[in-house]
Amino acid sequence: MTKTSENRKKTTIRELQRKMRDDEQIVQMAIYDYRSAVLADRLGIDILCVSDTGGMILFGHQSTVTVTFDEVMMMAKAIDRGSRYGLRMVDMPYWSFHVSPQQAVENAGRFVAEANAEVMKCEGNQHHARNIEAIVKAGIPVQGHIGITPMRMPQLGGFFAQGKDSERARELVDDAWSFVDAGCFSILCEVTSEEVCQYLGEVLPVPVISLGAGNKAHGVHIITSDLFHLYEEHTPRHSKIYTDLIPIMEDVFTRYRDEVRSREYPGPEHTIYMKPEELRKFAARMKWESKLKQLA
Repeated sequence: MTKTSENRKKTTIRELQRKMRDDEQIVQMAIYDYRSAVLADRLGIDILCVSDTGGMILFGHQSTVTVTFDEVMMMAKAIDRGSRYGLRMVDMPYWSFHVSPQQAVENAGRFVAEANAEVMKCEGNQHHARNIEAIVKAGIPVQGHIGITPMRMPQLGGFFAQGKDSERARELVDDAWSFVDAGCFSILCEVTSEEVCQYLGEVLPVPVISLGAGNKAHGVHIITSDLFHLYEEHTPRHSKIYTDLIPIMEDVFTRYRDEVRSREYPGPEHTIYMKPEELRKFAARMKWESKLKQLA
């Protein structure tokens, strides 16, 4: 495994635009915890996205809708502590920017002030553009998120690919343009048809990132836990399991359990002992009869 150069520079929006022009793929990952942030940052991931999906992986939420602002803030602070070069993005949770422009700006500002976040990600459609524009005008960059928007999909009847027919595809294009007009620096397409994502990549003036929308965009986003199959309840079709950690973890947990039950662990190599003379003094002082007999 090769580490990035010590001369690596901080990822900026300007650098993302350069990669778009030079046809260099942008690598974006959903990161939830400090250690993953350290590794991702060390290995040159461009954008570290504090995704509300982390609330499902770490805290057991059944959907992102119930993930709280404070939980996302906790994850955002951890990613800040673990990263230096990657662009730190926060996925604004449900109902944190939906009510009004003022609410949107205040909550985005909290992520910047309290968690040192650099950019936000807001999912939705053209109806959310006004509130997103307020965040941008306040000086906080935003990545717009279209297609499958997990905050709204349960209410819409479940998760299913977007943009498979021409009418829905046109709606997604309108959503994307509304976000660009609102000032978004990038657009994320989640599980749209590849054709929609490719088209947007060709016509929009900002980088387009694919999440389950093919490889014709300017970059790709993936949820870290999907790489390792850590969310057993569902494996999205678009996700690639690089290493299945579940069997490995089960094996380790099983061996630990069995060694504890058999008193094999902890062994002498894991244990601290008193020096014999100190043990005798201690046993005599405490009148520890069983130990005194053992030492006799």
